[in-house]
Order: sequence, then C-alpha cells, then structure tokens
Amino acid sequence: MAAEILGIHLEGPFISKARRGVHPPDAIARPSVEILNKFRAASDGLIRILTVAPEIPGALELITAAVANGIVAAIGHTDADYDQTRAAIHAGARHAVHFYNAMRPFSHRDPGVIGAILTEPDVTAEIIADGIHVAGPAIQVLLGTKGFDTVLLASDGTAATGMPDGNFRLGNFEVTVKDGVCRNSEGKLAGSTLTLDRALRYIVALGVPLIDALRMATILPARRLGLAGKKGIIAIGADADLVVLTPELRVAGVMTRGAGLV
Repeated sequence: MAAEILGIHLEGPFISKARRGVHPPDAIARPSVEILNKFRAASDGLIRILTVAPEIPGALELITAAVANGIVAAIGHTDADYDQTRAAIHAGARHAVHFYNAMRPFSHRDPGVIGAILTEPDVTAEIIADGIHVAGPAIQVLLGTKGFDTVLLASDGTAATGMPDGNFRLGNFEVTVKDGVCRNSEGKLAGSTLTLDRALRYIVALGVPLIDALRMATILPARRLGLAGKKGIIAIGADADLVVLTPELRVAGVMTRGAGLV
C-alpha cells in the first residue's frame, strides 16, 4: 500500500509580495508563460493547479495559457480588488486557494477578491478548516454564500503533519510547531499540521451535514482536478481508494487502489 501523487500545485512564484504569507520575497516572479512552460517541462506534465495573483501585470495571459494546457488556474496570495478578480475569472480562473488566507480583506465598500469569489458560483473555494487559519463563523459565511457544492476541504499540510511539536523545514527555511500550530520565525502561520479527517470533524461540528462534508473532502476536489469518475467516489471503474471512519469520524483503516488494510 502506498500513497499516490496525483499532481503538483504551484503555489507560486506568480503571487503578490503584499500577500506572500511566508513565501520568500526573492522567490516571487512576475507572471510569465515562458517560466510556466519550463515548469511544465520539468514536471513531465504533472502540474494540475497554478496559483496566480490577478493584479500582477501578465497574470491574465498566464491564466489563459494555464487553462489552455489543462491546468486549473487558481486565485490566491493576492491583493486584487473586485474588478481585477473578475477579470481573472473571465480569463479562466475557476478556483480560490486557501480562501480568506493571504487575501485582501473584505470591506463593504471594497469587496475585493473575497467578494468576487463569494458571488461567483462557477469558482470553487478551498478552506483550511482547522479553527486556526479561519474562524468558524467565517467558514459558515462562506458555506452560506456559496453552498456545499463549491467549497473544498484542504489541509495545507507541511512536513510537520502528524509529528510532535518541534522544528521542521518548509522549503529553505525553518518553522516551529507549538500546540500543533506551524509558524515561521516572525510568528506568521506557515502551512498547517491539519489532516483531512480532522477537517471533516471540524466542519461537521459547525453544522455541515456529514454527507456534504464528505463530498467536500472527496468528490468535489476530484472534480476540480478533472479526476471525477476515478477518485473521490465509490463506483465501478473508479480507483478503490477508501478510508474507513469510526462513528466519531476517526480513521480506522485505509485502502489505496484496492490494496491495504480495511
């Protein structure tokens, strides 16, 4: 039994310096189709998601090129206003990376990127449902606005996931995990130690029906990646990837592609 890598998410380098999170400033680049093509060649075509900040010059051309090559163009790490975000959606962006986090805040006079995504039914939004990255009521606002069919659960997990508190590497810098929360030396959140079963429990505790919460962790992400019919579903012809949960929604067994202990 072994995990399967379904593809690569390039969460950069085409992001906003103002909303970079813990991404190193010197690793950020202007949107470039040429650079994207180099990444595609180096990855042997495994890139499935590309995060782009819509407000950066060249972003719209990059989004168009990504979509033309079967890559999900995603909005994230961005200081975009409402109109800039709408332009990215018009160019083909259909996903939002760790919604709310590393994004221009919402205001009633400046709805910005958050307002544009909340009011666009064709754009999916992923959420880090650990109670740390996003407060429960904010997740409820997202779900109440977009519904259960366009919100996905994401772990944003790092190398510290499943490990005790301590120091770990994230790219080329060190992060510290204390009480399960991962931060860099400046105290900024640096990914998470979240697992999807914990995210599932958190979402259900917020009042999301179990069947909808399960779809947010399975079939909806599979659809977003173009893997519907193979992943995230129990059906004839689909990969036999199964997770057995206890009544308390804790993992009791795992099967990957028909192999493993259930």
